[in-house]
Amino acid sequence: MRAIWKGHIRFSMVTIPIRIYNAIDTAQKVQFNLLSKETNNPVKYEKRDKVTGDVLRQEDIVKGYQYEPGQFVIVESDDFEKVKLKSTKVIEIEGFVDVNEIHETLYDSPYFAGPDGDVASKTYALLSQALRESGKVGVGKVVLRDRESMVLLTSHDRGIMIHKLRYPSEVRNIKDVPNLRIEEDADEEQLKLANMLIKSMTKKFKKIELEDTYNDALREMIDSKIKGNEVVSFVEEEPEVVDIMTALKASIDEAKKSKKPMKKVDKSDKVEEKEVKRKAS
Repeated sequence: MRAIWKGHIRFSMVTIPIRIYNAIDTAQKVQFNLLSKETNNPVKYEKRDKVTGDVLRQEDIVKGYQYEPGQFVIVESDDFEKVKLKSTKVIEIEGFVDVNEIHETLYDSPYFAGPDGDVASKTYALLSQALRESGKVGVGKVVLRDRESMVLLTSHDRGIMIHKLRYPSEVRNIKDVPNLRIEEDADEEQLKLANMLIKSMTKKFKKIELEDTYNDALREMIDSKIKGNEVVSFVEEEPEVVDIMTALKASIDEAKKSKKPMKKVDKSDKVEEKEVKRKAS
């Protein structure tokens, strides 16, 4: 695993050297290349001047901020250097809070933080354990790729996970979504059935299948084409639209059928289990 950032976590007078690693393995996703339809050669991208059509080299390109239609202010590399903040190489912890205080819409990319060297390992482990036992998460700031970002530090499997956070101002208001009936209460009978359906479908998160079946199907299709086989697809049927009460009652019946009956505990099984444990000890 290759580090993408090296710096320190600092809270009050405590400083811990760390390295940050991507927590997401993008190699697991099927990736495609763009090819010429006629020659099957890879496609090359070129950056062109939109007015003259000239092809531009990287050194011919600068960054511009459009402050009015067609009007740009040019921002050079030196300008970015002038606004660099002190947290460029330090994750400065602003405070520790309850994780429930942070709305899920603020969570962005996850990263792993690891100690930078043996000397840092002990202090790193101390912070991880303290976060775990306190039930708190650290909130701090860091500069990544010329932008200051809020980050969240949590204990994760005796290590430390860092979540990049969105600023609250970046999140839109759900009230702007069309056709919402936020002010209107649901029909009582329908609500009662809906709650019954939720209760009958309630299960542990780890019991829910979390496999990327679309990615698996893509790999299967690609393997089939490599072997020269014909790829057969199925036509998905349009779901039948029924009234909400009928749909809720049918869904509850279906959920009850799918639940496995609880297994009765046989006393002889318990005796046998105790015997096994005694032998193991």
